[in-house]
Amino acid sequence: MTAAGGPGTRPGRLGVGVVGSGRVGAVLGSALRATGHAVVGASGISEASRDRAAALLPGVPVLEVPDVVERSELALLAVPDDVLPGLVRGLADVGAWQPGQIVVHTSGRYGAGVLDPARAAGAIPLAIHPAMTFTGTSLDLSRLEGTTFAVTGPAPVLPIGQALVVEVGGEPVVVAEESRGLYHAALAHGANHLVVLVAQAAQALEAAGVERPGRVLAPLLGAALDGATRAADKGAEGGPGAISALTGPVSRGDVGTVVEHLTALGALAATDADAADTPPSYRSLARGAARRARSAGRIDEVAERRVRAALDARDEEGGTA
Repeated sequence: MTAAGGPGTRPGRLGVGVVGSGRVGAVLGSALRATGHAVVGASGISEASRDRAAALLPGVPVLEVPDVVERSELALLAVPDDVLPGLVRGLADVGAWQPGQIVVHTSGRYGAGVLDPARAAGAIPLAIHPAMTFTGTSLDLSRLEGTTFAVTGPAPVLPIGQALVVEVGGEPVVVAEESRGLYHAALAHGANHLVVLVAQAAQALEAAGVERPGRVLAPLLGAALDGATRAADKGAEGGPGAISALTGPVSRGDVGTVVEHLTALGALAATDADAADTPPSYRSLARGAARRARSAGRIDEVAERRVRAALDARDEEGGTA
């Protein structure tokens, strides 16, 4: 294990090894390097990963994974979720983990338990997941400022994870081991499905003759997202919650407009197979909107029943959501 100390080195600096120079690993390695840590090695299988390492971690040797781990005081595992358990176990089988070595993975799905094979060898296990979408470029470095990182690990070592997050400009939030799945599902549902919704809305706007759908959607969706996220924080403090930012026909109980939407989207799907997923998405989310609007007192029970009846009728005509 290579120490990062030396003349002029700040106290507490570590030799960091980046296992997986993908969009996340190369960026976080670069961010840690910028705070004074030494990146002592990186691994990358694909040509894109090697190019990314060259761009974001210039001068850092690209090595085989066991060699990166051997050099590291802090091993940063930024690999796909499905790869992580086998990687950790495989490195344990060859005796790669070292006592006192900090082992951090960036998977949202897993907590620190997936690092048990490393912990058994005396390593310090931490799960640190940034709640941000990465491009894998230097643009991400500035976006780390203020980004929330979920930190999970044994209580005595949580301060290490929190300190690493603060160093790169992030805000650490402790997430319990048993809650990691729910935490990650929430992020994926919000971010990934938001992209799908934007794609569906943009496609419908194009079909309506709008040449630059993104330009139309940006201010509208930006305002909606800002309002909903602000309201969500207020909801956590006892306020009405994110649904208080809901606007549109469902929030008003305007069934005629909902039916018109369903008719228009159904016609689009009938002429464009790529839009076939849009009507069922609309119906499913409209049901959720009606249920939450009713719970929040935005509409009454009669209005909710009328909206749901209209949605159910379209299910019978065009298949269930």
